Amino acid sequence: MYLSKAFNRGVPLCRSSVLLIENLKRHNRFLSCFSAVRFQCVNESREEHTENEGNPASEFYDIVIAGAGMVGTGMACALGHNKMFEHQKILLLETGSKPTYSDDQPEAYSNRVCALNPQTVQLMEKIDAWQHIQEIRTKSVCRMQVWDACSDALITFDQGDLTISVAHIVENDVTLRALSKQLEKTKVEVQYNTKAKKIEFPSKVDPSAWVKIQLENGKFIETRLLIAADGNRSKIREAANINHIGWDYDQSGVVATLMLSEPVENTVAWQRFLPSGPIAMLPLTDTLSSLVWSVGHDRAKALVSMPEDQFVDAVNSAFWKEYESHEVVYTVSNVVDSLLRFVKPEGTGIRQLPPSIIGVSDGSRARFPLGLGHASYYVKPRLALIGDAAHRVHPLAGQGVNLGFGDVMSLTSILEEALSIGGDVGSMLHLCKYETERQRHIVPIMATIDGLKRLYSTDRPEVVLLRTVGLKLTNAIQPLKDQLMTGASS
Repeated sequence: MYLSKAFNRGVPLCRSSVLLIENLKRHNRFLSCFSAVRFQCVNESREEHTENEGNPASEFYDIVIAGAGMVGTGMACALGHNKMFEHQKILLLETGSKPTYSDDQPEAYSNRVCALNPQTVQLMEKIDAWQHIQEIRTKSVCRMQVWDACSDALITFDQGDLTISVAHIVENDVTLRALSKQLEKTKVEVQYNTKAKKIEFPSKVDPSAWVKIQLENGKFIETRLLIAADGNRSKIREAANINHIGWDYDQSGVVATLMLSEPVENTVAWQRFLPSGPIAMLPLTDTLSSLVWSVGHDRAKALVSMPEDQFVDAVNSAFWKEYESHEVVYTVSNVVDSLLRFVKPEGTGIRQLPPSIIGVSDGSRARFPLGLGHASYYVKPRLALIGDAAHRVHPLAGQGVNLGFGDVMSLTSILEEALSIGGDVGSMLHLCKYETERQRHIVPIMATIDGLKRLYSTDRPEVVLLRTVGLKLTNAIQPLKDQLMTGASS
């Protein structure tokens, strides 16, 4: 009653009163009386804060997302399509130009694709982007086969029913196009060709201290929460003085769009571990597949520049060439197979041969450096890192962008929880929950991927023996395989 009288008399309300009003709203008491009060007080607080800073040109946003790649745009969509954030002022900043898309389906396939796992597909469905992806194009993966070139060890993954997808292969451009189309249906403001010149973070935990951003175009903005989705070389992470641990591998990733020698029911993802690095072939259509081949830098340069017929021969050889097996490895492998027949008489999986390649799409060959990176912290007061700004992994497990979209789901849920209790979205009280949740999930995956990269980058007999036995046992123990699939799908 006193708050109502104060509002009727035009008396400004303090922050504690605003939080009280939000709590009363949450319990459905005095809803109609205080709805207008909350937003009037928040707006007055924003205007008063800007004036106190002596910078009347500053514009306030509740949340600013820096970086409009797949993960950054996904973050903006997730917030924009969530009713909890409908009264939050959200801005997406992008240094590049606004992408243009035609209504027609692109003829040529892009050489950069992702294997979206089931959890990522659920996110896309939740923000209604999946329907746009399906309208353009996507390819289901019903089975995965991974095998060692230095032995007969292999492991297969499926869902027990080949009509159920293990993953979906989607071009990066298609994913971004679908997300951008959904973003246009939200109230999220997007500014392209916009770059931050200077960023000031609060020096201490202070509810009234916000992030101040000076843009290169001379404008100033302030925000309760800055979300950095600006990639592996994040300038925002650097400005926040967050340590970044990482290294470049002695490899480059070679990508290309491959033409199969004949039409097949192309629903299998193939990956073979060569002594020089893993090579993977992902289905696009019944006649096309996408290549991701990790090799040394010099070899990568040669693969990209060599004539097409030589490149095709190199790819086929990488998948089909028989490597000589060490006698000890061969003997132990046979012993393990004999023991596994008693445990699993029906066998541990059917070995399939990958399709052969007859050509490569013009202009689709490219290479990029590979490496690992991890931020010591994912959050600071009023700052959260997502995607490659927080973590970067080797592509051998196809987890890079899926981990980024996992960040989106986790952070969205935690910010939603903060708003539901009248909390501050930039408070460490909430942001630390996001950091803890994601690091517990990501760090073990990063360690596993890095370990696999090193384990399979040698043909030393003792190492080959170790990984051969391990791979055979893992393939035979279904609960362990299920656990691996669950980890890769979340």
